[in-house]
Amino acid sequence: VQLQASGGGLVQTGGSLRLSCATSGRTFSRYVMGWFRQAPGKEREFVVAISWSGGSTYYADSVKGRFTISGDNAKNTVYLQMNSLKPEDTAVYYCAAKNHAGSSWRWLHSTEYDYWGQGTLVTVSS
Repeated sequence: VQLQASGGGLVQTGGSLRLSCATSGRTFSRYVMGWFRQAPGKEREFVVAISWSGGSTYYADSVKGRFTISGDNAKNTVYLQMNSLKPEDTAVYYCAAKNHAGSSWRWLHSTEYDYWGQGTLVTVSS
């Protein structure tokens, strides 16, 4: 499967952006889909993961209540709606897909994912 992330850009504090992750190959609903981000000089960190088959979603505490993951089967695209953005949300955002769900604690770790998109830059100005 191939993933292509888009939708990043420059936004002011408090603003919103919607990231998209277009998938090709098998439908995304067969995977655990995740979003991760990496700020300059920092390690890649977990943002959100969803298991479409199991209906489970996990958000990092730092984005809970502000970010929402969703999907459009017809477009084979996963979205990350980001509201109330803060300067600390500035990072390159990556979408990822995991073949086998396994235990949910694994979804929080980038090393558990099999496929990655190229990343899209989100910059939040103060």
